Amino acid sequence: MKKKSRRQILLSYEKERQRNVLAEPGVHEFVLVLDRLKPGFNVAKIFRSAEAFGARAVHLVAIGPFDPGPAKGSFRKVPARFHEDFAVCHAELLAEGYTFFLLDPEGEAALGDDDLPSKSAFVLGHEEFGFSFDAQKFPNLKKLVIPQFGSVQSLNVSIAASVVMYEYVRQRKAGDSKSKDLD
Repeated sequence: MKKKSRRQILLSYEKERQRNVLAEPGVHEFVLVLDRLKPGFNVAKIFRSAEAFGARAVHLVAIGPFDPGPAKGSFRKVPARFHEDFAVCHAELLAEGYTFFLLDPEGEAALGDDDLPSKSAFVLGHEEFGFSFDAQKFPNLKKLVIPQFGSVQSLNVSIAASVVMYEYVRQRKAGDSKSKDLD
């Protein structure tokens, strides 16, 4: 398989971003906030999972162009919201009534221990550097950890996003006649 050039990726990204304005929110009220992730492979994969789990939207904080190919068309189907910094994204979602959860290997609570509110915003940080902001400046952020039993420090960010979306949907028993039983 021939690798795409940077120019081809940019052209594809711009074309798909223009199509994204027609994207409809998913069946669930949760959103993902991707905080300065590497614009490579994981962002597109997260869009693919977000479509599968019925996300309302994906908020991208300071993420540049990425290859939409691995999203398999999902970048045009899940609304994307673009922000320059986390504070602006946080204020917008807070005004809409969202409860924030940071996915963090040092989390205070384990995913699945508590019910997730309908309007949940799941914040995922950079794969290497973590979050771009000081979490203490946002006291309403609850740190969640995905229980793990091996010796790895953390899951790949696209896998972690899928796990948290699955748990959110599982708690609601999907609520959609098209969904398969999740228990």
